[in-house]
Amino acid sequence: MSSAPVTAEPRARATGAAAPAQRLWAYGLYGAVLSGAGLPIYIFAPKYYADTYGVSLTALAAVLFVLRLVDVVQDPALGWVSEHLGTWRRRATAAGGLVLAAAMLCLFAAPPAFDPVWWFALSLTGLFSAFSFLSITFYAQGVEKARSLPGGHLRLAGWREGGSLLGVCLAAVAPTVLALWLASPYAAFAVGFATVTLLAILAMVPEWTTASRAGMVEKPVPLRTILGDAVTRRLLILALVNATPLAVSSTLFLYYVESVLQAPGLEGGLLVLFFLSAAASAPLWSWMAGRVGARKVLLGAMILAVLSFAAVPLLGPGDTVPFAVICLISGATIGADLTLLPALFAARMARIAPRGGQGFGLWAFAQKFTLAFAAALLLPALELAGFESRAGADNPDGALRLLTYLYAILPCGLKLLAIGLLVFQPATFEED
Repeated sequence: MSSAPVTAEPRARATGAAAPAQRLWAYGLYGAVLSGAGLPIYIFAPKYYADTYGVSLTALAAVLFVLRLVDVVQDPALGWVSEHLGTWRRRATAAGGLVLAAAMLCLFAAPPAFDPVWWFALSLTGLFSAFSFLSITFYAQGVEKARSLPGGHLRLAGWREGGSLLGVCLAAVAPTVLALWLASPYAAFAVGFATVTLLAILAMVPEWTTASRAGMVEKPVPLRTILGDAVTRRLLILALVNATPLAVSSTLFLYYVESVLQAPGLEGGLLVLFFLSAAASAPLWSWMAGRVGARKVLLGAMILAVLSFAAVPLLGPGDTVPFAVICLISGATIGADLTLLPALFAARMARIAPRGGQGFGLWAFAQKFTLAFAAALLLPALELAGFESRAGADNPDGALRLLTYLYAILPCGLKLLAIGLLVFQPATFEED
């Protein structure tokens, strides 16, 4: 195996082609669009359909879980398709972007044309399929892009993941802010998202052609070869375990703020504080990783995350100020997770599978599975305990205690497990 660190300068192009313009802002914009179609949908869509159409939490969780079972087959297949697009990459990603925008409009802006559960399922199928394909292709394109950049994958990740975190911030606060002026804030959010998606499609047009101009002479690497790489397996397992705490807390965030803190209307502001802190911290984590190594920086951020979130069980009704402080600190630690782990994985794919499509298919599945797994277990458990998803509901004390335990204590335990996995990685984890 190569011993070059992930922060090393990228290799010169074997093709001898001139380095393309950096245009890193386009990666930030595209990352923002994809992030808006990811985590915020898991936060808002179940509650929106439960409150608006009376769909049970168990039914919504079942839909999310079944869709992730589909992803077991779909994401690696989409990775294979992404690797073999060739000169069709630009057109295929444009079509995927249009599907993404249309599915978002169906989910939030169009009233269900038939049973809300099936409408929810159909809309999410289109949304998540487009999201998967675009994410896989986007990150695979980043492998090629990083070769022309001083600072390589970590520098690109600073822009891409920084844009992604800003996109999450805007998507998280948009429904709450729009509700101040509009009767249908989610519909307005969907229209705004579709508009920005079209702009992002146009911004990335020159980038999709970069891979074709560069030749992409590397042959696709079989999935079994990628999974046979020990470093790749360790990164995937670490990413899966480390993403689960965020999936749990994100799934339950709105319910916790509304029912335990009893602060309805503040959800959007607290969410944006959390993700804005993550976005603002991303360049700092990237810079620190370049100086002392991604492993040490990740470990410090993960420990800080546990220390900050461990105080949540002590909070109760009205404790919004201390909770905001916790959001600020824990959000900053998430910036390290969402910036450095993708950079490490991208650097590994650049070495063992330069086209990257199937590798990023595995990465996309790992990230989405944690969200669906959390929803499939947590929402039915709350409903079984008698919890009701609506402001002012008279929820039993047992249901509120369960909500607090699941929201605060479970993520801390999972994060400690992730810390253990990182600590016991080989000393050459970043260099293998």
